[in-house]
Amino acid sequence: SVQEFMTFTSQLIVERSELGSRASVKEQEYLCHVYVRSDGLAGVVIADNEYPQRVCFTLLDKVLDEFSREVSRVDWPSGSPATISYQSLDGYLSKYQVGHP
Repeated sequence: SVQEFMTFTSQLIVERSELGSRASVKEQEYLCHVYVRSDGLAGVVIADNEYPQRVCFTLLDKVLDEFSREVSRVDWPSGSPATISYQSLDGYLSKYQVGHP
């Protein structure tokens, strides 16, 4: 499924990335943009080739900054969507998915 592809690909890219790094990796017809902060918190945006790379990294910066303020660091390693409440993500996704800001 698409969800399984996104989850597997995201985990693989994060595991292969160094702390404090940003990268864009082509996977099938998508570009996967990863940001792994120096504290180990990571995010991935999977977008088509048309979506601007700069915008993807702006989104990752905003989401990871806010997430790190709202969610206790002790919950990061073991957390999942079922155990961590982070309501702001849906708003960011809807803002950034329609057209190119």
